[in-house]
Amino acid sequence: MSRLPVAVVGATGAIGQRFISLLQDHPMFELAVLTASERKVGGRLSDFWRLEGALDPDIGGIRVFSNASSHRMEADVPLLVPEVNAEHIALVERQPTFERGGFIVTNPNCSVTGLVLALKPLVDAFDFDRVHVATYQALSGAGYPGVPSLDIEGNVLPFIDQEEEKMRREAKKLLGRWSGGIVPSEIEVWANCARVSVRDGHLEAVSIPLPEDTDPDEVASILSSFRGEAQRLGLPTAPERPVLVRPEANRPQPILDRMAGEPERARGMAATVGRIRVTDRVLRFFLLSHNTIRGGAGGSVLNAELAHRRGYLG
Repeated sequence: MSRLPVAVVGATGAIGQRFISLLQDHPMFELAVLTASERKVGGRLSDFWRLEGALDPDIGGIRVFSNASSHRMEADVPLLVPEVNAEHIALVERQPTFERGGFIVTNPNCSVTGLVLALKPLVDAFDFDRVHVATYQALSGAGYPGVPSLDIEGNVLPFIDQEEEKMRREAKKLLGRWSGGIVPSEIEVWANCARVSVRDGHLEAVSIPLPEDTDPDEVASILSSFRGEAQRLGLPTAPERPVLVRPEANRPQPILDRMAGEPERARGMAATVGRIRVTDRVLRFFLLSHNTIRGGAGGSVLNAELAHRRGYLG
């Protein structure tokens, strides 16, 4: 199968470098164009490379798969997590540039991405309309160079501009029902977001009031058995299990679980859930996902793979 040429916009940034790392030997896509801000044009990508993997020396814009927030809530733009709402990709057909071969697809805010992976199977199994979540978000979520060291070392910052609002409105679109368009979900996500001194991996403490008590083992089984359209299609970057459940009392942890996901190409694409408890009709658990892979570059690559399989890139 011939590979499709793709471009990375903002190639020198933290998310841009993750895009390049995921795409440089991809079976469907070939990196053709890299772009950056005007002051970096003409430079060498290797001068900016800060990831642990090697940079392919051969790596050097329209259909756009964006990690940026600017178009997420537009009525004709899909906000996609393929395991959660793959059918929403049909929105591209309503975009004015579609007949000329162009469209835009977005992936959500990094903190809500992992959350909806866990919420989707729970929404299908239980009746609830409120979710309370406290997030402990990694430094890489602020980009590079990010938060000044004197602000974050030995400290926690209990405010991330617009983060809580993004989680609330994006969750409604992501979990919305498809009926020739998106009918927003009635679920309200109430978030408290903090920045912590962790390099990668957003940890979230989730509480969900339920109409009646349920067995934590049943919740664990529902989450562990969840498979979405990305798994049914066998997309290359999709993890075999999008949600992993850890039985240990001290998991998940960013340093141990942020790269969860199999096979190798899907490392960092699974969400990890642990400490599942139900007390007085309130389900509680911790959730961890990799913010620059699943919540960033990997999410956009997975969206492009879905679009390819659905015939939108043909």
